[in-house]
Amino acid sequence: MLIVISAVSFLAHGLGCLFSSYLKQEFERYELTSQRIWVGVLQISAGVGLLAGIRLPWLGRSAAAGLAVMMLVAVGVRYKIKDSLLQTMPALFYVVLNAYLCWAGY
Repeated sequence: MLIVISAVSFLAHGLGCLFSSYLKQEFERYELTSQRIWVGVLQISAGVGLLAGIRLPWLGRSAAAGLAVMMLVAVGVRYKIKDSLLQTMPALFYVVLNAYLCWAGY
């Protein structure tokens, strides 16, 4: 169930990175405008990798590790731009969730 939660979250957020005007503004706020498309594609790919990991655990673990690192970077970005702890909590949650999936979830 945790695999599906993470996968669906990143598939949705990845698509949002590509098509949402709100997320376009957020990437401007993060000072990462040029990275928005790349982040979206990586998140979609990793979400698919998490689901494929149900059959190919090595792929799921790799995707989860990549997402954990990506979310750790997101925490750093949030710290850099002085977001509140409440604004940073989703990224922290996904660091922990994907680290867990990488090491124990498959």
